[in-house]
Amino acid sequence: MLTRLKAKSERKVAKQICKVVLDHFEKEYSRELGDAWHTVRDILTSPSCWQYAVLLNRFNYPFELEKDLHLKGYHSLFQGSLPYYPKSMKCYLSRTPHRMPSERHQTGNLKKYYLLNAASLLPVLALELRDGEKVLDLCAGPGGKSIALLQCAYPGYLHCNEYDSLRLRWLRQTLESFIPQPLVNVIKVSELDGREMGDSQPETFDKVLVDAPCSNDRSWLFSSDSQNAACRISQRRNLPLLQIELLRKVKTQLKCKKKICAVYGEGAVADRMCQKWFVKFRAGDFSLDDAPWSGRPVEVDSDQIET
Repeated sequence: MLTRLKAKSERKVAKQICKVVLDHFEKEYSRELGDAWHTVRDILTSPSCWQYAVLLNRFNYPFELEKDLHLKGYHSLFQGSLPYYPKSMKCYLSRTPHRMPSERHQTGNLKKYYLLNAASLLPVLALELRDGEKVLDLCAGPGGKSIALLQCAYPGYLHCNEYDSLRLRWLRQTLESFIPQPLVNVIKVSELDGREMGDSQPETFDKVLVDAPCSNDRSWLFSSDSQNAACRISQRRNLPLLQIELLRKVKTQLKCKKKICAVYGEGAVADRMCQKWFVKFRAGDFSLDDAPWSGRPVEVDSDQIET
């Protein structure tokens, strides 16, 4: 099976480098990296040298493919080296650089594996997702990390958000290709500005994954649209500010109740109370006293009670 897939991959037309982007990289990275740029450039411009991990889909487990991977010398990723690495996650890496072809999307059929950069799994594993937790994938497109999260555990609720419309379509298709129907009921997909979600959904999630938008150099170096590539070069300067804004805002979406109960004991405060406090604090009111209720006296006259 693996031999057939590799032959199919090698028949694909070689990618063409976008000169506008490469010229920009030559100018910027030769200054930043010095002599190391020459090595980085050789790898960046040679797709055959790129390394891809093979993440197996536990919802349509490919036993035959896994056997072939072992026979071809693939090894399990991060084996025995991380404090959190669930047995349900099966990811393999080749000892020699080459790429298996991506499976085609077919409505009604689940794919057997997902190709991704091995480093992409590190933030997923750092999240240490547990069964039943509510989790937000804030910048989810095209869906690789959402798929990886579901290989680790069964969340009680998974919110996948992607603001870019093109990446949103990829995200929806990816989820459809890898996730069985029963699990779809606990997944929500949205197209919201991540910088505004913290205000609209405070104190909602146990854990949040933020794969903030990046320059994605390796991908757009091979863009076929020079005009679009030039546009992305100019937009690239704004990415650090966007990344900071997303990271600052996402803190408001995590459940403070969970942290309070960890210190003072289970039941110390309710979810709803934490949400009310958050609304008050955001409005500049830091008092924890109850507001007056209608239908009862604001102040009690003890002398009047005694008479």
